[in-house]
Amino acid sequence: MTELTVTTDRREQMIDVTSQVRQAVVESGVGSGLAFCYVPHTTAGITINENADPDVQRDILYKLNKDIPQRDDYHHAEGNSDAHIKASLMGSSVQVLIENSGLVLGRWQGIYFCEFDGPRRRRLIVKAFPLG
Repeated sequence: MTELTVTTDRREQMIDVTSQVRQAVVESGVGSGLAFCYVPHTTAGITINENADPDVQRDILYKLNKDIPQRDDYHHAEGNSDAHIKASLMGSSVQVLIENSGLVLGRWQGIYFCEFDGPRRRRLIVKAFPLG
């Protein structure tokens, strides 16, 4: 298991962590299997999406903010209910196949850490499992 630190510098952002996950897989020594990526936070998440055009991440954050505004008729006292909702929608984990010690991702895919209540220092846990 590898624990990565992700440092965010804005309240909301999507950070490409593909290279860090790839490195963790290489260091694990697993040649064929599954990489499990887990975010142990309630106001951050993780997703796989396009990494060729940064406007995709901008558009995702735009739509989330439009549909789930920071200020609304929320009851949670900390003032970050929107972040909890957004993190729940993104999810706290993704899985990626490993083949020949590399991540099996589509041509345009990347792994994104999704911050919704930053800036903060966050954790991303990567565990590579051999299969077969």
